[in-house]
Amino acid sequence: MSDGFCRDCLSAAPEGATRCPSCKRPRLKFHPEIHELAIAHLDCDAFYAAVEKRDDPSLRDKPLIIGGGKRGVVSTCCYIARIRGVRSAMPMFKALAACPEAVVMPPNMAKYAEVGREVRQLMRELTPLVEPLSIDEAFLDLAGTERLHHGSPALSMARLVNRIEKEIGITVSVGLSHNKFLAKIASDLDKPRGFSVIGRAETLSFLAAKPVSLIWGVGKAFEAKLARDGITRISQLQRMEENELMARYGSMGSRLWRLARGLDVRTVEPSQGAKSISAETTFTDDISDAAALDRILWPLCEKVSRRAKAAGLSGATVVLKLKTADFKTRTRNQTLHDPTQLAEVIYRIAAPLLAREATGTAFRLLGVGISQLTDGDLADPPDMLDPAATRRATAERAMDRLRAKFGDKSIGKGRGLRR
Repeated sequence: MSDGFCRDCLSAAPEGATRCPSCKRPRLKFHPEIHELAIAHLDCDAFYAAVEKRDDPSLRDKPLIIGGGKRGVVSTCCYIARIRGVRSAMPMFKALAACPEAVVMPPNMAKYAEVGREVRQLMRELTPLVEPLSIDEAFLDLAGTERLHHGSPALSMARLVNRIEKEIGITVSVGLSHNKFLAKIASDLDKPRGFSVIGRAETLSFLAAKPVSLIWGVGKAFEAKLARDGITRISQLQRMEENELMARYGSMGSRLWRLARGLDVRTVEPSQGAKSISAETTFTDDISDAAALDRILWPLCEKVSRRAKAAGLSGATVVLKLKTADFKTRTRNQTLHDPTQLAEVIYRIAAPLLAREATGTAFRLLGVGISQLTDGDLADPPDMLDPAATRRATAERAMDRLRAKFGDKSIGKGRGLRR
């Protein structure tokens, strides 16, 4: 089998070719191990922005930022905005200073989640071994699928990329290697629309010149600690013994030794599903008034409820999140007798948690969510001891049916009208 192929038509390409012999296009991929590697990492390119540009072609050539208001941050941005200096997690005022002509849109998480499910379904048509890391990225193990898909894992991934572009309308990048650590690194080497390979033979040399921050678990604080010890490049870790690194850094030393050599024995574990469902908002101005915070809480509870119902999930724990004006985070939670997906139940648990915190402190962010997720069929059973709770649940489900038929704004609760 040839060591190269065309990423557009998947035809084999001879070494040295600059265009595909079949379709004449230039997107050829060569690597001596390309048909031997089976661990892939797929990452959607600027996912939120890509979905919005797909749905509104007028945005195609414009810098697009997905995020909150002037006190919010950038969730993501398109590559045009990135060229102008915008980055994810950047404060919005800095992003607009760098790119004042940018179009700013609030995130539509329900839409992105649906597109993410569509992408994931296409992945699972290739292999049951799909391990999502987030809404827009996942690992795949395609070992043993050659006969089923009539081609190597590399060809299967190239075919998947083309299907996602054609059927879903967004682009993705792929990393292919012999383990998860290297596959994830590879997927980020040539974005957007990248297809990068790190083979076994080149692993040590590829890693040697890279900064230690490339290793999972090496954040800014630990990177600074390593720098104080004179270690800034992975090549330095490659020259050290495991015992020496463990003596200095404990169990993290063993991880440094292994990953510096590209050793990663973790398997691709099929999805266990999301761990929580939440919604939050960052305020334009800090808020300390308890009543004002309570008014904001209810629509967040409704948003969490809609997401849970759409995903067919419920949660056994309600979680309240607050961030103070000086960026300190407070998290409070309460576990329920039965899992819920109802906005009314979430609110009735979260509101007292909020009241205990809203005693004059100024907050810049409020969030609410559910965790300990389980099947939505187990949610909110009839409560024989509290008939009123059962009536509230019945009323909310009736409202859901009306909203499904006439739109989200067709009906609402009285507390949703408070100002």
